[in-house]
Amino acid sequence: MTSPPLPTLPDDAWPLIAGIGTVLIVASLLGQVLKFTVARRQAHAAIDNLNSRIHAWWAMAILFGLAMCAGRSGVALLFGLASLAALHEFLAGETPGMIPQTLQVGSFVFVVPLQYLLVWNGSDALYGSFIPCLVFIGLPLLVALREANGGDCRRHVRTLQGGLLICVFSVSHIPALLNLPISGHPDRNGYLLVFLLLVVQSSDVLQYLWGKLAGRHAIAPRLSPAKTVEGTVGGIVTASVLGIWLAPMTPFTVPEAALISLLLTLLGFLGGLAMSAIKRRRGIKDWGSLLPGHGGMLDRLDSLCLSAPAFYYLLQFGWAS
Repeated sequence: MTSPPLPTLPDDAWPLIAGIGTVLIVASLLGQVLKFTVARRQAHAAIDNLNSRIHAWWAMAILFGLAMCAGRSGVALLFGLASLAALHEFLAGETPGMIPQTLQVGSFVFVVPLQYLLVWNGSDALYGSFIPCLVFIGLPLLVALREANGGDCRRHVRTLQGGLLICVFSVSHIPALLNLPISGHPDRNGYLLVFLLLVVQSSDVLQYLWGKLAGRHAIAPRLSPAKTVEGTVGGIVTASVLGIWLAPMTPFTVPEAALISLLLTLLGFLGGLAMSAIKRRRGIKDWGSLLPGHGGMLDRLDSLCLSAPAFYYLLQFGWAS
């Protein structure tokens, strides 16, 4: 099968790049001003955490920019590595040795690389069915065979099933956006990927900021005590406005961009809440410490586990030729 040409961002992407850079520069300057004026160069938990978050955003923005410059190969590689890190974090909470070692090794060495190879090759029918078939047919058969030989790993294999669906299958729909043939929007799929990430990730950041500024009422105190009604509503509305502003670089009209942004931010919130529930059940605050100030890779990807596949299939059935 011949792969479609690598989509790249055209010259009119520079204003967007400049805008992102400006936001990061202003945030960095603000962080340093707070460090010198409020913290007076001393340790300050909130300000130090803010600066760590900003530094991590710089690193993520640069890595993403380099991946986009490398085209579909770079994007597939970047999110493939992100999936590996997220899956490792997801499985790390299980009791060592409870998930069969062969299944874990096979997931990291075979399943994740193959999924992203299929995405890179543009094999949409295969990357859309490979992991679901493995999770709902292959792994149950392996569990049945193991139990027939006296083993008992059903509950722990469910963790592996969930990890593959959340950390690999869902996340792989982000680079898969570059494969969609969008009517009237040729070779500009990179904008769709940027639209998804900016709307969903900015919603996360804005919910955090609105919560700090105006948060009064917890929205789900048992699952995520830090999330507030005011922060959630403020973040979702503000990120949806951002989506409207980004509409000209997409095939969406302004009303479509508004509704899609609202859908993505709501799904992002629900995805983050669901992952918070899993963390709460496991008794952990963060999935890891890979990204200073943010936690683990999965802490950054949790809001995309529902929104990314929803956006992909919405485009596939509504805008793809």
